[in-house]
Amino acid sequence: MFELLLTMLERLGIIVTVAFIMTRLSFFRQLINRQQIDRKQQAYAILFFGFFGIIGTYTGLAFSTETLGFNRWITELNDSEAIANSRVIGIVMAGLLGGYKVGIGAGLIAGIHRMSLGGFTAFSCGFSAVVAGLLAGFIRSKYKGKRISVAVALLTGALAESIQMGIILLSSQPFSKALALVESIGLPMIFANGVGSALFFLIILTVINEEEKVGAVQAQKALSLAENTLTHLRKGLTPESAKETCKIIYREVNASAVAITDMEKILAHVGLGNNHHKALSPIQTHSTKQVLRYGNLLVAGKNDIQCQDPSCPLGAVVIAPLKKRDETVGTLKFYFSSDKEIDNVVIQLITGLSSLMSHQLEISEAENASKLVKEAEIKALQAQISPHFLFNSLNVIVSLIRTDPKKARKLLISLSHFFRQNLTATTAKWTTVQEELKHVQAYLSVEEARFSDRLTVTYHVDESALSYLVPPLSLQPIVENGVKHGLKDREENAHLIIEIKERESDIYISISDNGIGMTRERISELGQDQVSSPTGTGVGLYNINKRLIMMFGNQAKLHFNSEASIGTTVSFTIAKKLNKDDKTNG
Repeated sequence: MFELLLTMLERLGIIVTVAFIMTRLSFFRQLINRQQIDRKQQAYAILFFGFFGIIGTYTGLAFSTETLGFNRWITELNDSEAIANSRVIGIVMAGLLGGYKVGIGAGLIAGIHRMSLGGFTAFSCGFSAVVAGLLAGFIRSKYKGKRISVAVALLTGALAESIQMGIILLSSQPFSKALALVESIGLPMIFANGVGSALFFLIILTVINEEEKVGAVQAQKALSLAENTLTHLRKGLTPESAKETCKIIYREVNASAVAITDMEKILAHVGLGNNHHKALSPIQTHSTKQVLRYGNLLVAGKNDIQCQDPSCPLGAVVIAPLKKRDETVGTLKFYFSSDKEIDNVVIQLITGLSSLMSHQLEISEAENASKLVKEAEIKALQAQISPHFLFNSLNVIVSLIRTDPKKARKLLISLSHFFRQNLTATTAKWTTVQEELKHVQAYLSVEEARFSDRLTVTYHVDESALSYLVPPLSLQPIVENGVKHGLKDREENAHLIIEIKERESDIYISISDNGIGMTRERISELGQDQVSSPTGTGVGLYNINKRLIMMFGNQAKLHFNSEASIGTTVSFTIAKKLNKDDKTNG
């Protein structure tokens, strides 16, 4: 009996090897962490653990009930032989880690294989393999949300083997042989398989705990780097902020070079290869374009870097996406001299750092958006008491009181509506297209009176588009810009066209004038930079553009089309995702 115990414990070395191999498999890590696995992974787990059980059978010892002796290796069994084995360990692990389905599936595979070898305990051992999987699955179900301990694994393995001994005594014939078998191998197998199950779990937990420690160190490093780069990334993704960020990361990380790109060009490259990987160069690498397109981390070799310089020292790169609101806006790239330098630890660091930097960019955008909102409120309040507009309007009304009292009354109502809408816009987040149009009409009523018969306004409006929501002060400042700058010098036939059309997936809005037009240089500035002017709009095209992008995405940005002496059209689209009946407009 003692010799059998030593031999079985000696063969547990195979279990150690299998346990280590399993820690490399992704589906196995999910099982350990009690994460859900799909059907395909579940099938892999059943096959793997079933094969593990078969190995346990083949590495066992053939025991003869006639000679009470052992044979070292198993090929086939006669009617007087049985096997002292570690099959139950693989099945118990299957149930403890994967639950009922995986445990029973592995038990069936290992059990059917055992029955095929013959011997007077063929059925008993095959059936007990399925029972072991069922038992382990039941114990796993009692540990919902918790990680199973080494002690539980030990007791489960010992209990499963004890049940197998009981099944052999109850169902194997003749009973005398069954009894002799259990007396000879029962205790050694119960002890060895209990220890084997515990050892299996201990190895797994040790490896995973070590990796978790390494991961924690990398997470701490990523947090430290994120904290150090926060000051720069608060300015957004610019060449200046990217350069300073790359410098900080390069000093702390063992990489050959670090680079950051936006969607079109390299913003910064620090480290080896900076003599030809130059900032502001367009992105040429197919791998980088793939990351920008699909938003997934990618590891690329030297051929995939596609460097045009044959002497380039960079042999591999890890490219991680930088995102805002789940939309990829750039990449973070770590270069190495060889792909052998890229391991799981490096991947974890880069993944964590890119995630943290993405959050920083979102925070930066939120801070900028907050500033824009504050500026919009201040400028809207200023527009309420704008002496220039107010005095001109009152002068027109005073003159009309004598000549056309009804028109004067109408203009006073329009003026009142205009200022009331400005006041509402300082506190509201959303307004309807209809309210924005009323605001525009109120403003233009006053301006048409001031222009006398020189200004004509044409409306092309789909009624179905009026219930959708837009940010306040999205239309009136554009119209005001057209009147003040486009039509101000036109002596006659000043014409303004306002078009609001409902399309399949969005609302199209355009404001056109037949004024003096603008140069290409001026168009490139509008909406991109804050262009100051003493007679400028109340909120500014820059602010409108930023708020539209912030609330609807890049597809909502302002578009300008202008030709000298012909006129200017300013247009944008809003997604049809919000209307006045939506509860989400809060």
